[in-house]
Amino acid sequence: MPSQVIVNADDFGLSAPINAVILHAFQAGLISSATLMANMPAFQAACVLAQQPALKGRIGLHFNLTYGRPLSQAILAEPRFCTAQGEFDLGLRQRTLRLSRSEREAVREELETQWQRCVAHGVMPSHLDSHQHVHNIWPVGEVVARFAREQGVPVRLARNLGRNIGPAKRLFKTLLNWRLRQLSGATADYVCTPADLKAGLAPREGVLEVVAHPSALGGHDFGDAYLERGESLKSLIDARLEDVPRVGYAAAL
Repeated sequence: MPSQVIVNADDFGLSAPINAVILHAFQAGLISSATLMANMPAFQAACVLAQQPALKGRIGLHFNLTYGRPLSQAILAEPRFCTAQGEFDLGLRQRTLRLSRSEREAVREELETQWQRCVAHGVMPSHLDSHQHVHNIWPVGEVVARFAREQGVPVRLARNLGRNIGPAKRLFKTLLNWRLRQLSGATADYVCTPADLKAGLAPREGVLEVVAHPSALGGHDFGDAYLERGESLKSLIDARLEDVPRVGYAAAL
């Protein structure tokens, strides 16, 4: 069994219903971490919730390049990132290996602007990950990892547990994760989804992050986007990670 597990809920701030589920999941002890979307409609309400004792110090930044409007200006002029109408529309392939200088600078500016908006609303992010895993695109990941080191926080690795990771994808993820560690320093050792846990793929050691998207099942139970409808995320984690301490990134690393 891993020594610690970070159960992280993505998409905090996306909407009022998602905020409510994440708050309830914290209070129920199911999740131990969440990541905040700085450009979404329920962001300010999420920042208020983040001051509650169960959440304080456990909220990271969910860097977003794919949904809604950017918070900075330079990226609006980059056609591989935004439409002419000023909406995110990421046009990078997953295997993109290079960005132009102006694209790199625009990504960095948007990342810093999203980070600073969190700080301005009283949330100092505990770590960094990204919406729809955009930092798994190599050059975006390099920008994110360098920024994480500057801020002294961890960054999420690419998912490295899963039976659907073929040889070519595993090689790419191994190299990417080596680069993310090299640039950013501390990270969790393993990253998986609830479906990977269900498949019995919990590691035997190290710090594990479970990437969750919880939903309400009623009472104090929760489902997840990675599981079948009505399937309990709480029961799964309790069974697969029994007695493993659930911590936030700051406590784990």
